[in-house]
Amino acid sequence: MRTAIGDLPEVSASLSLADQWGIVKVRWGAGRMNYRVDPGLYALGEPDDKSPVAVTANYKLSFDRLRESLSGRNFWILVLETNAINVWCAAGKGTFNTQALVNRILSSRLSQVITHRTLILPQLGAVGVSAHQVKKRSGFKVIFGPILSKDLPAFLDSGLEATPQMRRKTFSLLERSVLIPIELVSALKMAAMVIPVLLLMSGLGGPEDYWSNVWNFGGFSAEALLGAILAGTVLTPILLPWLPGRAFSVKGLSLGLVAALVLALVRGFSLEVGSNRLELLGWFLLIPAVSSYLAMNFTGASTYTSLSGVKKEMRWALPLQIAAAFFGLLLWLTSRFMT
Repeated sequence: MRTAIGDLPEVSASLSLADQWGIVKVRWGAGRMNYRVDPGLYALGEPDDKSPVAVTANYKLSFDRLRESLSGRNFWILVLETNAINVWCAAGKGTFNTQALVNRILSSRLSQVITHRTLILPQLGAVGVSAHQVKKRSGFKVIFGPILSKDLPAFLDSGLEATPQMRRKTFSLLERSVLIPIELVSALKMAAMVIPVLLLMSGLGGPEDYWSNVWNFGGFSAEALLGAILAGTVLTPILLPWLPGRAFSVKGLSLGLVAALVLALVRGFSLEVGSNRLELLGWFLLIPAVSSYLAMNFTGASTYTSLSGVKKEMRWALPLQIAAAFFGLLLWLTSRFMT
């Protein structure tokens, strides 16, 4: 689109099949850190010098949701460089911030494209942006819009007034479940490297020949690890409001203990055998440690936690998870050589 500063890229509010397929892939972790658009100024529809300006991150999913919500409207979209991180996480990490916004206003020569001096930012970016500093350093006024881009049309039609519902961040079952695939795929990639090692190690020692031990003990170790992953990446976000404790690590721990108990009952351990008791204790340390660790991956995407709370939890939870995993593995290995 031709403007006072030259040609600017123009985008559509309609998502193509490639865009839709890209959303599916990124939800499952495919190319996640490269799912981005170039930072800069974009034209949506046929904006003029009086058209409003919305600011977003260069994570393409955020960019696509924003332009999709503005169908039928003329808008300028100012995209900040956030290293393909969404607005909420980028604001917490410090890339969606005052300096980045001021720099992008200046580098895009926005003041030469529009005559007004108002920017609409997503509410979840407020933790990283100081509105009065932006005004002081760039001359642009910051208005924080609704949390969800789909509420932007109603926000605009009401004279830039947000309802209480627009300001409330929920974490519903659907919102929690949509985060499962990317965490599940990431954990399964880890399992794909760990399980072969467990299979090879499980053949050592034991009451039978090497391959019989691999089939018997190695098969169960694979089931145990997958059970821990299921508990930490799938059941934790689904059951989150009903799990005990406030810390995500504790919530994941509780499901890990349940998973360990279920697997032990299915396995049918005979506690009269010393090696069985040691192996069982090892799994009761390993499975909860893994599920507890994986559950913490949801802390940054929820309304349950704050940045300081996450850091505080990690300081005490990580050492305990590492210790439990280490001693659990040690007990499991020791049980392989007990008669």
